[in-house]
Amino acid sequence: MTSDALVSAGFDGLSWLGRKSLEVLRAVGWTANLLWACVRALRRPRVYLPLTFAQVWEIGIGSIPLVLLVAMIAGAVTSEQTGYQYSSTIPPWIVGSVVTASVITELGPMATALVLVGRVGARIGSELGAMTVSEQISALRTMGRDPVLHLVVPRVLAGVVAVPALVALADLGGMWAGWALALVRTPVTSAEFALGAQAYFRPFVMWFSLLKGVAFGGSIAFIACVAGLRATGGAAGVGRATTLSVVASTVAVMVWDLVLVRLLEVFG
Repeated sequence: MTSDALVSAGFDGLSWLGRKSLEVLRAVGWTANLLWACVRALRRPRVYLPLTFAQVWEIGIGSIPLVLLVAMIAGAVTSEQTGYQYSSTIPPWIVGSVVTASVITELGPMATALVLVGRVGARIGSELGAMTVSEQISALRTMGRDPVLHLVVPRVLAGVVAVPALVALADLGGMWAGWALALVRTPVTSAEFALGAQAYFRPFVMWFSLLKGVAFGGSIAFIACVAGLRATGGAAGVGRATTLSVVASTVAVMVWDLVLVRLLEVFG
């Protein structure tokens, strides 16, 4: 390759990098504008509250069976692993303490979030993506209706409200499954398991678990809305929006989990 070709390739690489950087900046700016539009839309509760109740039913009630199933499996696996490592040198009540700590601080919120990423995040991304590429969003604007007020705010608020409740149910289901399996698989009595749970449990731990639910629920719903409203290119664009909502929501949940654990270290 000649020197001119190398220089041309270098300029092409810089040009590609510049275009991608500009696209990222535009996406960040668009997302910030959408977030601000959601905040401004909160002044009109008469419009979004009825829609929010419908979304709470869809996100919350519709997700209960799957969330409970996954949380119970996670709690049972934790109890099984703890029992497998059980030895006579470890007090029996440790099993209850480990199961309680694992389920409430980590497994309950994360299991709920990952279930909702696939069930709710993908649905919202595909719904709004289909509406965007079929110009239904433009039709709403033509009729004088704000898409943010009617489509985005109800879904985000529903995520903020419904997901903490699902997390609480997941915590209870995971602890119950861990207790039941501990009785079967380990030489632990109910009294010893309860003693271990009480030894670990503190009020802030439960609030911490619910706070994770608020952060996860709002992030999943908002990211899915962003992905759906930015969809382009027909059916392929809807597929890309759905994939983007799942991937970005999963990353956001992991980042929130890493950030919020600091609160447990400070206040727990």
